[in-house]
Amino acid sequence: MPEANQTQLSATVHQPRLSRAFPLLAIALSALALMSPSTFTSGQAFIVPLLACIMFMMGLTLDRSDVQRIFNDPKPVAVGVALQFLLMPILALTLSKLLQLTPQLTFGMVLLGSCAGGTASNVICFLARGDVALSVSMTMTSTLIGVVATPLLCQFYLDELITIDRLAMLRSLVEMVFLPVLGGYLIRILLPRLSAAVQSSLPGLSIAGILAVITIVVALNAGSLQGVGITVIIAVICHNLLGLIGGLTLSRLFGFDLRQSQTIAIEVGMQNSGLAAALSLQFFSATAALPAALFSIWHNVSGAILAGYWGRRRDSLKYLLADIKAHEGDGA
Repeated sequence: MPEANQTQLSATVHQPRLSRAFPLLAIALSALALMSPSTFTSGQAFIVPLLACIMFMMGLTLDRSDVQRIFNDPKPVAVGVALQFLLMPILALTLSKLLQLTPQLTFGMVLLGSCAGGTASNVICFLARGDVALSVSMTMTSTLIGVVATPLLCQFYLDELITIDRLAMLRSLVEMVFLPVLGGYLIRILLPRLSAAVQSSLPGLSIAGILAVITIVVALNAGSLQGVGITVIIAVICHNLLGLIGGLTLSRLFGFDLRQSQTIAIEVGMQNSGLAAALSLQFFSATAALPAALFSIWHNVSGAILAGYWGRRRDSLKYLLADIKAHEGDGA
């Protein structure tokens, strides 16, 4: 096995432990931020740089095979990304209207639904024994398409509600997402030894960055959480669960096998909540970033539960088939 692939495998093996700890750490830090918000609110200026660093690290994890996968088997990637950008913003706007959320929270919900898939989805897919190559390809594709799609979707769905500076949002997305991902990818290709040396530490650093963003956003919303918390929590949970169900059901209707459909469901239901929080703070308010902060915590909890269930079922089926095969061999 080539050195780069060995390092990537090593990093992947360490991801499950970090993923399982993430929800508990997110809840603990959120509680700390609520108890002592002044300790963390000064970190607001670091949210955008933190997100750019996370996107840069995502670029470092990509290789040529991820790009080749898109061209070799484009249908599941194309359908999954289309479902993500069509289903999630519609669900966000519908839930916001049904629950009568304020314009600020509606903006945050729709922006969250209009963002690309998050890197946490790749970890959850690995735990679920899903199609990790498809997951990574979808995350990369939706991230790059989202640079243009996110501001356009926000303007389309929120034009009557608020005024959005589409060009400013596009510029921010280029700076926070496209350039860092491209920079990380180029370093991976041009400096493979340097990239391989840091692969094992990337999951932990990415999770630390996301946790920092969540903590700061929760601290900024400490005063408003009591008044709107329950309604927003319901909206966020329904958004995530309906995205997972819709992604699974619709991808099965397109004829994909169960493993691919489960992977697409994970990608559709798990958004880049860190990006949504940063954009909400930059273009609207701290309250608008609240759905993204809550989503960051919840989708990792639901994802970990779902991954455990799907992973156990796939392992049970694998061992059952192996046992049947062994008995057939004995009979012969």
